[in-house]
Amino acid sequence: MSFETPLPPYNASDPHATFLNSICFDLLLIEMVPLAYRMAEQMANARSGGSAQVDEEEQRGAVFRRLDALGYRVGQGLVERFSRDRPRFTDTLDMIKFLCKDLWTLVFRKQIDNLKTNHRGVYVLTDNAFRPFARMSMSSPSEALARAQPV
Repeated sequence: MSFETPLPPYNASDPHATFLNSICFDLLLIEMVPLAYRMAEQMANARSGGSAQVDEEEQRGAVFRRLDALGYRVGQGLVERFSRDRPRFTDTLDMIKFLCKDLWTLVFRKQIDNLKTNHRGVYVLTDNAFRPFARMSMSSPSEALARAQPV
């Protein structure tokens, strides 16, 4: 899958050639959170047998779990697809390099801005211009970052 404009000549019948408009990707990311909230509310109403009041904290937890599971599944699929022609990763650092340089570039058209580690297996990837956050409506960028942090 690529977000780049296909350059001629390209074969549209190639089963491995997939082109995606970046606006479609942005719209999908924008709609994922409201969809997760609607699904959590519908599932809670189905469990209670009607339109009972849904506990906000419970609903928020259900939304986080749904989005986390969805992100894990999609991320795993992307990694499997884009790393299938590569030799097997030998250590954790090779995997992190693949994520920062190759996969992030394919999905978000840029490399990670910063990579930090505590040398105990914890890595922190920083993207200062994360595209999905650019569309968040907040009065200041710092408020958007604060709202994006899980509670």
